[in-house]
Amino acid sequence: MSDTQGYVNIEVANSIGTIEFYHPASNSLPGAILNKLADVITEAGKDDNIKVVILRSAGDRAFCAGASFDELVAIQDAETGLQFFSGFAKVINAMRKCPKFIIGRIHGKAVGGGVGLAASVDYAMATEHAYVKLSELAVGIGPFVVGPAVERKMGLSAFSILATDATEWRSAEWAREHGLYAEVSGDTDKMDEGINELAGKLANSSPEAMAELKKVYWQGTEHWDTLLTERAAISGRLVLSDFTRNAINKFKAKA
Repeated sequence: MSDTQGYVNIEVANSIGTIEFYHPASNSLPGAILNKLADVITEAGKDDNIKVVILRSAGDRAFCAGASFDELVAIQDAETGLQFFSGFAKVINAMRKCPKFIIGRIHGKAVGGGVGLAASVDYAMATEHAYVKLSELAVGIGPFVVGPAVERKMGLSAFSILATDATEWRSAEWAREHGLYAEVSGDTDKMDEGINELAGKLANSSPEAMAELKKVYWQGTEHWDTLLTERAAISGRLVLSDFTRNAINKFKAKA
């Protein structure tokens, strides 16, 4: 996968596995990146050289713009739609099942699936620029796949606010107050300082204790393999509508 198509890399140092993803379209997530990200997270969970994982994206602007609009408008049938949205399900489930703590580095805006990633890490640290928006309803879909992860982290009330008012940005401080972010820093240097400090502490903690604690964090989500696939089928069906195609094309024209 070339840089023009995006990439997913992992670097391991001092028992910390840092996973970085990138796509030139504001770190959006086409199917190839989603599948690779799920695989890399799963492998990191099995690697005895890794005690803790940091998930980050490249660049200094958006953390993640969510689904790839180019791939969305190219979907021609419900089965292809299911496969595409199942990519988000695979990433969320990979993070859920990973026995290592995952620290999220949310340096900029998170939209749609990007909010889902932020909600699926175990400890999200952000900057004040990390505004959030669940924009799916505005294009005729809905945050069906990421919804369980966002609701688990923020509660039904905050999730429904984001899902219903799909064109409104909410501040990083709002996201922290509602449980999505653990900490919000004024700049990336301060955020990275905090991430490095926490990752260092966790790298020296008991892997067995962290694995058991993570099971506690995710208790009650054991059915998500099935649930998120069912949700992916809903999105895969809705994306075929004329409403969605027209709305996405309008968004692309403005970009």
